Amino acid sequence: MQTEASKTYQTKPADVDKKWVVIDAENLVVGRLASLIAMRLRGKHLPTYTPHVDDGDHVIVVNAEKVAFTGRKRTQQTYYWHTGYPGGIKSRTADKVLEGRFPERVLYKAVERMMPKDSPLARRQMTHLHVYAGPDHPHDAQQPTPLDVAALNSKNTPRG
Repeated sequence: MQTEASKTYQTKPADVDKKWVVIDAENLVVGRLASLIAMRLRGKHLPTYTPHVDDGDHVIVVNAEKVAFTGRKRTQQTYYWHTGYPGGIKSRTADKVLEGRFPERVLYKAVERMMPKDSPLARRQMTHLHVYAGPDHPHDAQQPTPLDVAALNSKNTPRG
C-alpha cells in the first residue's frame, strides 16, 4: 500500500510578493543587525523560502552612522583592503570609517560579507538593500513598514 508523499513547495519568481521594510539603526549592534538584514534580503524569514529564487524583501536602513559596537570594537575593529600594488595593504578602524565620508559602508559591508559568496543571486539581492547615513530616505512612495529590531532581542542594543 503506497501513500501519497507530500510534495515540497517551490516558490516561482512570479509568486514572489516583495515587501519594503525600514529599520532605524540608531544604537543597534552592527553584527546582529547585519545578520537580520541578510536574512530578510534572502527571504529566509518566510515559510516559502526557496534557495534559488529571489523572494526576500527590500530593506531600507536609516541612521547607519549611529550604529553601535560592543566592547572595544569601535576602536579595535580593523578593515583591510589591498590596492593591487606590491605592499599595498591598507587598513582603517571602524571609528575612522564612521566619522569619515561614507559611514553607511560599515553596515553595508557587514551585510555583504554575510551573503553567499560569488553568487549572481546574492548580488541581485544586495541591490535591494538601501542604506542611508541620516534619518531621511527617498522611498516614501513604497510605503515601507517599520521593523523594531531593538524589541526583538535585548542583545540587539549594547549594554550600559
